[in-house]
Amino acid sequence: MPPIQLYGTPLSGHCHRVVLLLNMLNLPFEAKEAPASVRQTDEFLRLSPMGQIPVLVDGELVLTDSNAILVYLVKRYAPGSHWLPEEAVQAAQVQLWLSKAAGEIRYGVASARLITQFNVAEDYAASVAVAHKFLPQLEQHLSAHEFLATGHVTIADLACCSYVRSAPEGGISLEPYPAIRHWLARIAALPGYQPQPALPLPVAAQ
Repeated sequence: MPPIQLYGTPLSGHCHRVVLLLNMLNLPFEAKEAPASVRQTDEFLRLSPMGQIPVLVDGELVLTDSNAILVYLVKRYAPGSHWLPEEAVQAAQVQLWLSKAAGEIRYGVASARLITQFNVAEDYAASVAVAHKFLPQLEQHLSAHEFLATGHVTIADLACCSYVRSAPEGGISLEPYPAIRHWLARIAALPGYQPQPALPLPVAAQ
């Protein structure tokens, strides 16, 4: 069976969360670079009709959406593990944080980084407002918990950490949030962790 293929780019936090899980599950994979120019080709659009990354190809399966990919990888290769618990309340907590990764994080710190670093046409003031509402809530939660959803690392932590870690690249400082920074350090200390390439920081952080 051919190895898993992951189409993406190293600077994408959505791709990074999948890379982290693949590494932490010790799953060999082939990284296939898919910059913007590639994502407009007919070949790529057959894999991902919306032209979005990441795309996971595992045998006959082609799967898009980073959070869906995380769920698939655990269910397929690490069922019953701490990464995605079966117990109802814990499973609900994982889903809650996956939703925050696609909501408050995507439209807060991730949006600010997209605008600052890649000139994406989104609303910077709105993204900063979302981030400044969400980050204190995340700080409060992590002041009482080592990880987001359970007492162990789950896919919820991987889904949320990449864009939170890179918040300063969008001009949003993490200095006021020691619990968030300690959580990020715990994730970075896990076997298989791989940092994203760093981007230059803007002159002033919000």
